[in-house]
Amino acid sequence: MDLATLIGVLFAFGMVLMGITSGGPLSLFINTPSIMIVIGGTIGILFINYPLKEVLGVAGVIKNVFFAQLQDVQGLIPTFVDFATRARREGILALESATTELKDPFFKQGLELVIDGLEPASIRDILETEVEHIEQRHKKGADILNSMGAFSPAMGMIGTLIGLVQMLQSMSDPSSIGPAMAIALLTTFYGSILANMIAVPMAGKLSTRSAEEALVKGMVVEGIMAISAGDNPRIVERKLHAYLAPQLRQTAEGQKGEK
Repeated sequence: MDLATLIGVLFAFGMVLMGITSGGPLSLFINTPSIMIVIGGTIGILFINYPLKEVLGVAGVIKNVFFAQLQDVQGLIPTFVDFATRARREGILALESATTELKDPFFKQGLELVIDGLEPASIRDILETEVEHIEQRHKKGADILNSMGAFSPAMGMIGTLIGLVQMLQSMSDPSSIGPAMAIALLTTFYGSILANMIAVPMAGKLSTRSAEEALVKGMVVEGIMAISAGDNPRIVERKLHAYLAPQLRQTAEGQKGEK
């Protein structure tokens, strides 16, 4: 569970609920026609704008916002240094047994390509193509959420117009003005909530996660290429440290010194 996402959701919605309940009952802000217009309309537009499979996959995308786990970047460096040392001492085929220990499919794939004896240029091309496709998949999920954030306020405005039309047509009946005004105002409210407290922030988190994962994948590619080239383990370590922030580099070197 991503703690920052959980805290953000609880805090944001908690503040809104406190503001609502401080001025009256929560039931004043519950209106079924408004919910149908905003939620139903937004989902319908997404089906128009994207293929069915991609829209149905939004649930999995949202799950990644809360539960995605990134690799330990610092932990990769000792692994690559160890592999580089073994490859120089015993030959690249000595790493064949290590592939069964790797949990990261991308890392495992890259190491297997090196063991199979592919040319370095081919290895880099295969791995970088894989990274590009991963980034494209992540971008699609963020795009759907951003589209949801753009469409939901528009549906809120449509609901507002519907409510205003209903109100103007029934000005002679005071009892019907209240429900019409509720639709007019609450659809805008629901659209703003869906866009600014759910869809757009989640799209931002997905974009951040995608950039972080791309950094890790880039680090793996660099390590694989260094092993393929037979680089000295110290050089491999220095190359991979370039992917870390200065503070993380100092921490990694400190941990190494303690050992």
